[in-house]
Amino acid sequence: MPFPNFSIFSKTAMALSIASACLAAVAQTTPVKVEGAWARATVQGQKGTGAFMSLTAKDATQLVGVTSPVAGVAEVHEMKMEGDVMKMRALPLLDLPAGKKVDLKPGGYHVMLMDLKAPLAKDSTVPVTLLFKDARGVESKLELKLPVATTAPGAAAGSTGAAAEHKH
Repeated sequence: MPFPNFSIFSKTAMALSIASACLAAVAQTTPVKVEGAWARATVQGQKGTGAFMSLTAKDATQLVGVTSPVAGVAEVHEMKMEGDVMKMRALPLLDLPAGKKVDLKPGGYHVMLMDLKAPLAKDSTVPVTLLFKDARGVESKLELKLPVATTAPGAAAGSTGAAAEHKH
C-alpha cells in the first residue's frame, strides 16, 4: 500500500491537490469559445456543403485544420469579391486574434465539407473536429457535433444557436 504513514484524510487531500494542479494546468491553456455552430443540410447527390460558427479565442490562436468522418475532404475556406466575381479559396489557416469573435458564415469564412459520403439530413448532427495551434506552437483539437439545418438555428428568433467552449 503506497504512503502507509498517511491517514485517509491526508491521502484524499493529496489526491485533490494533484487533481487541482492538473485542472489548473488545463485552465491556463488557450480556450476557444464556439457559438452558433451548424452545418447546412444537403440533398441526394450533393457532394459538398458548408459548416458555420463563431470562434472567439482567449489568446491568439490559429484554426489550422478541420476533419469530419462524413467528408472525404474538410477545409477552411474564404469567399470574397475579386472585382465583380465572388471567389472561394481554401485557407491553410485562419487567425483567431485574442478576444475577437471570428465569424464563419455563408459568404465569408466557413468550413467546407466535400466529397460527402452520404447526404446530411436536416435535424441530424454531424461530427466535426477543429484543429488549433496557439502562439507557442501547441496543437489541440475540439470535437463538435453540429446540428444540421437548412438555415442557422435560431436565425428567425435572432439567437446565435448552440454554444460550446473548448479548453485544451
